[in-house]
Amino acid sequence: MNVPVWLWLATVGTLCAVILVDLFVVDHHPHKVKLAEAARWVVFYLTLAVLFGIGVWIFAGGTPAGEFFAGYLTEYSLSVDNLFIFVIIMAAFRVPEEYQHKVLLFGVVIALIMRGIFIAVGAAAIAQFSWVFYLFAVVLLVTAYRLLRDHNKDDGEYHENRALKLLRKVLPVTEEYHGAKTTVKVDGKRWVTPMLIVMIAIGTTDLLFALDSIPAIFGLTKEPYLVFTANAFALMGLRQLYFLLGGLLSKLVYLSYGLSIILAFIGVKLVLEALHENELPFINGGEAVPVPEIGILVSLGVIVGVLAITTVASLLKVRKDERAAGDRYSEDTSSDTEATDGAPKGAASFPASTSVRPTTGVGRREARGEA
Repeated sequence: MNVPVWLWLATVGTLCAVILVDLFVVDHHPHKVKLAEAARWVVFYLTLAVLFGIGVWIFAGGTPAGEFFAGYLTEYSLSVDNLFIFVIIMAAFRVPEEYQHKVLLFGVVIALIMRGIFIAVGAAAIAQFSWVFYLFAVVLLVTAYRLLRDHNKDDGEYHENRALKLLRKVLPVTEEYHGAKTTVKVDGKRWVTPMLIVMIAIGTTDLLFALDSIPAIFGLTKEPYLVFTANAFALMGLRQLYFLLGGLLSKLVYLSYGLSIILAFIGVKLVLEALHENELPFINGGEAVPVPEIGILVSLGVIVGVLAITTVASLLKVRKDERAAGDRYSEDTSSDTEATDGAPKGAASFPASTSVRPTTGVGRREARGEA
């Protein structure tokens, strides 16, 4: 793709306009985001992404459009994994529900800026050194392994990263929230509120996620414009998905398995591309290696298929566990009823309660925020 400067400027300008509308219209009256409102915004951003992909198809062709959709789906699915951590951060900072939307908005803006820098650096490195694909492949394959290894190891806690600890040492932070204000003046001294801290926490935590999501999308397309727009659409839609999914997140018990398969697949694809464009002297004398290439349609099919199977399998697993828990509860209740037969009138009976807490498997993405 030959992307002119004016298109870059128009894209960034439109993105800024959407953010401003979201900030000054949606957040003008802070409120708890309800399911219906969140669903409308999710559909809105999904529609924008689809229309953008169709536009790429019309003006640039089917291959770039396929790369955009594959990259968008990959980034969006990896972003869903981020939601688990956002839930933990919101709980750890006790963010009032009416201000959570604003926190996520500014967190996303910070994430977009940092990812933009990552994308620019990654694109420049790829343009100069083809061996960078090997490095990206290693990152993805190691991440895929950690996903499987740490599937059941998340402790559900958030620990502040070094950036936040340093910020707390430099700036005085109030104990309580002061509405949606990020700073407040107390006794003539300017203080930072927890609102600013949690915004930075969301943004800097996403930086850790970008360490594998950016290499993943570069494995699907080398076009920086498509990489940036796919990330932008995924992150902008992520905020509303946070409110829409809510408790449903815990039902995606096999999400980490699906993401590990996708990341491993893209890692292998990167290795093949690196071999195809090989310049390393110790591999085939610095010449290209004749290896098969994985087309974008195959990549798109694998991503969609894995996500569909993962979602269906997760829901079936949770339904099965809930039925089993219900059966055990019925058996326990029946046993307690039989045991209390003949007991003195008024004697208390306390049936055992059983709860099911599906495993989310989010330990892999450096969930505790350690930098």
